[in-house]
Amino acid sequence: MIECIYSCFGQHQAKLRAVTVSSCRRDRPSHSAHSTFARNLGLVILALCFAPISAGQSINIGQSSYLTEPRSGDAAPPPLRARAEQLSNVAAQTNQWYSALLFSEKPEPIYAQPLTVRATSVGLEYALPRKQVVPTERRDTEIHYTHQNAALLTPTAFDTGVTQLAASSDWAIDIELGSALKTGRGGALAERMTATVAHGSPYVFVRLSVGDLKITLPESGERIEAAADARRLIVRTSVGTFAFFASAGTRWEQSDTKTWFARFPSGKSYLSASVLPDELPATLALLSKHAFAHLVDTKVQWSYDQSRSQVTALYRASTRIAEGPDHGPLLGLYPHHWHENSSVNDKLGPAYDTVRGKIRLLAAAEFSVQRRYSGFVPYWPAVAGGERRNELNDLMRSELRNARRMMLEIGNGAYWQGKGLHRISKLMEVFEQQGDLAARDQLLTIMKERIEEWFSGKNRKTYFAYDARVGTLLAYPEEYFSVQQLNDHHFHYGYWIRAMADIALRDPEWAADTRWGGMVKMMVADIANTKRGASDFPFIRNFDPYEGHSWASGIALGPHGNNQESSSEALNAWAALILWAEIRGDKALRDLGVYLYSTEAQAIRYYWFDVHGIVLAPEYKNVEVSMLFGGKYSHNTWWTDEPRQIKGINLLPVTSASVYLGRDPEYIQRSLSTLKGETEVYESRGRRANPPDIWQDIFAKYMALSDPQLALKQWNRWGAVELGDTRSHTLHWLLSLQEMGRPELSITANATFYSVFRKPDGQLTYLAFNPSSQPLIVQFSNGKVLTVAPGKLSKEN
Repeated sequence: MIECIYSCFGQHQAKLRAVTVSSCRRDRPSHSAHSTFARNLGLVILALCFAPISAGQSINIGQSSYLTEPRSGDAAPPPLRARAEQLSNVAAQTNQWYSALLFSEKPEPIYAQPLTVRATSVGLEYALPRKQVVPTERRDTEIHYTHQNAALLTPTAFDTGVTQLAASSDWAIDIELGSALKTGRGGALAERMTATVAHGSPYVFVRLSVGDLKITLPESGERIEAAADARRLIVRTSVGTFAFFASAGTRWEQSDTKTWFARFPSGKSYLSASVLPDELPATLALLSKHAFAHLVDTKVQWSYDQSRSQVTALYRASTRIAEGPDHGPLLGLYPHHWHENSSVNDKLGPAYDTVRGKIRLLAAAEFSVQRRYSGFVPYWPAVAGGERRNELNDLMRSELRNARRMMLEIGNGAYWQGKGLHRISKLMEVFEQQGDLAARDQLLTIMKERIEEWFSGKNRKTYFAYDARVGTLLAYPEEYFSVQQLNDHHFHYGYWIRAMADIALRDPEWAADTRWGGMVKMMVADIANTKRGASDFPFIRNFDPYEGHSWASGIALGPHGNNQESSSEALNAWAALILWAEIRGDKALRDLGVYLYSTEAQAIRYYWFDVHGIVLAPEYKNVEVSMLFGGKYSHNTWWTDEPRQIKGINLLPVTSASVYLGRDPEYIQRSLSTLKGETEVYESRGRRANPPDIWQDIFAKYMALSDPQLALKQWNRWGAVELGDTRSHTLHWLLSLQEMGRPELSITANATFYSVFRKPDGQLTYLAFNPSSQPLIVQFSNGKVLTVAPGKLSKEN
């Protein structure tokens, strides 16, 4: 019967896509940082197979339901621009580095790295950005690599008034520019120029359906290497040395000091455009050798070896050899690819200076990266507390009385409600582990009641809707343009998935698909669909497989490309996937979650924290990046430039899954030591944090990953608390690390859920959690063995 239901849903996709979605808009405060409908969706009611889906219909999944369009007056997703016909039945790839192509009404720069491109009404611009150090009113600097000093590529035989996304793979896209043959979605182009752009590629691969190509350089230049290879045009300017590798038989004609024409032979209208990273003869020879291996597909494959707690990502590129011998492609590896990677270090060539540090060239069709999965457990065990046990008990009693109010103190949408559920869930864990099961059950009931309000679809104000035109699950009321700009779905739904997983650990029947778990599968599919080219949801919506991190903005508008601020909330989402998948016995989803969690944790260490000192520019004055864009990085937030919140946004929520932050304890000390000076500068500008110790609980928990004793001294029971956490959970966290020591991430285990801690005297504490119904034997990499009972957390020294 399940197979019948899946088949039925596929038949109804066309009907769902035909639904007219309200175009009503509302002005909302901007804060983009909090900027396959799953094939195993579970038991969808049988009536779906027999009843047509009409506009505004409620679709049931167990006891949950969602609408097929928003209610009257509620916002709708942004309109899609024209896409190539072959993409007309594919869910829109939002939240990617190139998503502006799908949504922007004006040309926006696309940050491929190392090159940037911009599709305009007169052709395609491409450039190699250079570093700009931009002082700010905060008395620090931002580092920009803005799209500028671009060469313009213009077909001579037709206009390029229409731009559309023609294809996408895991880290490459095809952009089509041309004249319209017909308009509307999936419109075809009468004549076209196709440009293939990829992360890491030193080339833009250009193909014309007919005619020649005009090249307009940003300034006058001098041709060099004119006699070496007639197919090459190499022009040196003060802003870069532009290189073009055209088909055999191409004639180069110069119109003026800035303008050239590539006169192609019949049927061979193609070239590869680049900007050289340097002018060494060996570099030019390398780019010339590989210029005719045009990219046609890119794919990352991940695997998780649980026995070794190791994640492997294999990056593979497929090419079409335009002419000549097959020398294979030239790939550009980011620092998180090449640094400390012995499989490629002796094979790397020249490097490009970019906003992500050095992108180094590798002459190969594939490479792999192995990462350690550091593990975590869903919660930490009871603490003795010593002299602070009474303090913990007092806090717990107080917060139990106020639990319902604490669930929603600010905001009414899915983000703040998700944080509220998370807040109560972490409080629930403290009561459970400290032995008060009656209070645990009281908090569990509060969470269930609130989730049922949202999931039932019967609440007048709060509900979910599936938009078939874009391919996304939407939550109402909207917060932070999660609908109108499709922002932050992984942040928002990550909190919900984690809360549902925490409930499922205690009441699996309530979280079953036949009851309330089906809506979670919708959320998982929205942010973590692994089927490429599906019609219902895009491939891993927010995650960029090549850059190794997520993007928050759904439509990626603006001069600096896409962005992500709260990297830690992305990790919270991936930890939620792991836990939900293990509870449900979904190995494929578990492996995906481990890949996302491990990969983004590594990217954070390079591009947000730069713990190795090889990414951030020396002119950058801050210890960490808080806002990372395609074309810049800065120390700021969307809603305030107050230093404590700038730092804290890439730490919260601090949970037992945050142990990845403890890999570099010295960095933690260095980072927190900057708060005093940054606050003094902020206050010298006539400003003041409100309250002055805002988020002090977050910083105490962060410090505890490095020095638990110092963290306990710094934490103020009566001080400020971030609204996604509680005082009880904070004190329990601090006391736990005081008892166990800081995380020891060099020791791994052959289980999904494990953690190891080391005290200053060297004593180790081992934790392991067993989500299954059978006993579990956990083998640690140093020889320690734990036997864990079903559904239990074990702790041993």
